Amino acid sequence: MTDDIMNHDIDLQRLVQFYQSLSPQSLPQVATLYDPQARFKDPFNEVIGHAPIVKIFEHMFRQLEAPRFVVTSSIAQGDQAFLIWNFEFRMKRWNEAPQTIRGASHVRFGWNGLVLVHRDYWDPAEELYEKLPLLGALMRMLKRSASR
Repeated sequence: MTDDIMNHDIDLQRLVQFYQSLSPQSLPQVATLYDPQARFKDPFNEVIGHAPIVKIFEHMFRQLEAPRFVVTSSIAQGDQAFLIWNFEFRMKRWNEAPQTIRGASHVRFGWNGLVLVHRDYWDPAEELYEKLPLLGALMRMLKRSASR
């Protein structure tokens, strides 16, 4: 195993620890884990840089109650890594049962161990929209119609 791969294993462990203990107070750590020009993309956002990445998580904490990531699996190979996770939360607007979104993240590390690219993969229709009171019924109807 080369030093580069070993270093990225450690970088991946640091990233997993960050996400599993994510809180409003830990958001400044983005600057210690992500390159200043890091690209971050999920189904709703595509941004570059520390401040916009932090803004995404600040918005998450404003909108959701008790959001947390549980990384169920991760693997690093060379300068890339893949994480499989569950995102657990409750919507502040509705007094509903806890929700879980299942997804995955692909990250690429730079030579310095900082994340250069972070891309989240999850299906907003299945994991989010179908669970909303009014939109959910419409999404389930469309899904049934498309599968015929």
